Amino acid sequence: MNESVFNRMLAEVQKPARYTGGELGAVYKDPDKVDIRFAFCFPDLYEIGMSSQATQILYDVLNKDESIWCERFFAPWFDMREQMEKEGAELFSLESRTPLSEFDVIGFTLQYEMSYTNVLYMLELGKVKLLSSERGENDPFVVGGGPCTCNPEPIAEFFDMFSLGDGEETDNEICHCIAECRRRGLDRRQTLEACAGIEGVYVPSLYEPEYLPDGRLSGYRALEGAPALPVRKRIFMDMDEAPYPLNPIVPSMAVIHDRPSVEVLRGCIRGCRFCQAGFIYRPFRCKDASLICTQAKALIDNTGYDEISLLSLSTSDHPQLEEIMDGLVDWSIEKKVNLSLPSLRVDSFTGTLAQKLRQVRESGLTFAAEAGTQRLRNVINKNITEEEILSGCEDAFMNGYTAVKLYFMLGLPTETDEDVLAISALCQKIVDLFYSLPSRPKGKSVTVSASVSCFIPKPKTPFEFCGFNGVEELRRKQQMLVGSVRSRKIDISYHDSETSYIETVLAKGDRRVHDAILAAYRNGSIFDGWSEGFDYGSWLKAFEDTGIDADFYALRARDTDEFEPWDIVDYGVSKSFLKREYEKAVAAQTTPNCREMCSGCGVNRFTGRECFAER
Repeated sequence: MNESVFNRMLAEVQKPARYTGGELGAVYKDPDKVDIRFAFCFPDLYEIGMSSQATQILYDVLNKDESIWCERFFAPWFDMREQMEKEGAELFSLESRTPLSEFDVIGFTLQYEMSYTNVLYMLELGKVKLLSSERGENDPFVVGGGPCTCNPEPIAEFFDMFSLGDGEETDNEICHCIAECRRRGLDRRQTLEACAGIEGVYVPSLYEPEYLPDGRLSGYRALEGAPALPVRKRIFMDMDEAPYPLNPIVPSMAVIHDRPSVEVLRGCIRGCRFCQAGFIYRPFRCKDASLICTQAKALIDNTGYDEISLLSLSTSDHPQLEEIMDGLVDWSIEKKVNLSLPSLRVDSFTGTLAQKLRQVRESGLTFAAEAGTQRLRNVINKNITEEEILSGCEDAFMNGYTAVKLYFMLGLPTETDEDVLAISALCQKIVDLFYSLPSRPKGKSVTVSASVSCFIPKPKTPFEFCGFNGVEELRRKQQMLVGSVRSRKIDISYHDSETSYIETVLAKGDRRVHDAILAAYRNGSIFDGWSEGFDYGSWLKAFEDTGIDADFYALRARDTDEFEPWDIVDYGVSKSFLKREYEKAVAAQTTPNCREMCSGCGVNRFTGRECFAER
């Protein structure tokens, strides 16, 4: 890119550091000395993408391969788009400012369904054809990865292939396969067939969906050269051997999670029935406590931060949590480093843990209660009681904490108005508990914040058979909940039900939904995860113009034997297990966590052993 053009654009945008690159830890190579140039694309702002561990891990893994140069791309904000259009500039990489269209492989990490229009936005800004069927021999291969690939079908027409599951090995194998096919003189179709032979790679163009007269899927027809369905995800089993960047990129501006993180485990033992991550990231795998401590200290030394986070779905389920805390607390105090432990379960929060955390963390505590009544917590298999919630809060208050944040959901299966009102009642019990404690922090008041999201029935969970609660019904429940609060010590915030409705359509859609995604983008929809960008009317018009019945995907309850678009990918947990869990949910019956009892979810088909067997 011309330097004067670049400087003119930066002078007109609010946050130029989003586009400059040059950070500590960024990798620069000679483009003439690599076989593959890989564009790592995060379809959101720089400060969101640079907070993602996927960005740091995959950037590090790819660049450690001497034959690959991975560079980063993020979605330009509205002010930068205006300048790019004014200057006729293409989307460029942060490292070398090379246009997106000049890369061999374009890899998108798909963390959130509402980023789908940003994928199209970035491709078009980069002068890359939006539909895979329109790309020719000289066009880049577009690859998708991340949690949204557990149902890749709504965006299948935009991607040449998907990398399913853990990407530490798969992405490099894709690059090497493409380079080898190029050396052999194979065409694009032959290259896609070769990549489809890599474990964990799904190539949508090799399969054609077939439908019943009522619009439901009946299955897929495999074309010549296509491997058998379903395509199985990749799993990196040994967390102690998993590549992890100890010299990560240090962002050039404040980002959302402005601190390095150490991944302590993958998967989750709990089996909360609403939680997609808890099912698609199975099996449960831990990193050794000593390695966690070593990596944490190295990250602080190498980056200069004064805060570090332990990253997982449920940090308190690590079997060596006490060893981790013992290894980090004294060091954190000595180095004046703030230690953050997100994803703590309230039933694992003890007075001892509260005391240790208090020494290295001054902020409030966050617990996920999810529902206000025990019946509904049983439905979702949360497996915590009100007594445990109150006990965890009491331990926090007794150790000096005065702020507690609770996560809840509205619109859960079988939910009643009584369940909704119980949310504010539980918050009031926590307020009352604080003032009942004689040894509470003196001279301070308590704050109880309840963040209430709209439940979205996601694929690969026991609630994949359920429908979304509906925009108007959720609005009614939100207003009822807010109106039930009687204390200024309680703050209720809730998510927009319109956004959640669209997210449900994109999460549960089939391949036909791509027409609506494209139409919404043409209507101007970008940054749909942001209030500044989301336009509900744009999406409704897109559904109408393309003949897509959004309610068919979002509101309809599914028969447990219905063939679903996400059945073509195998993430380890069997559909028969999800059916059993759904039936138990309807009966408000719970399932023990995986460490207490194996419930036969099926993931050990991948591992070849019991999940908690000795290695």
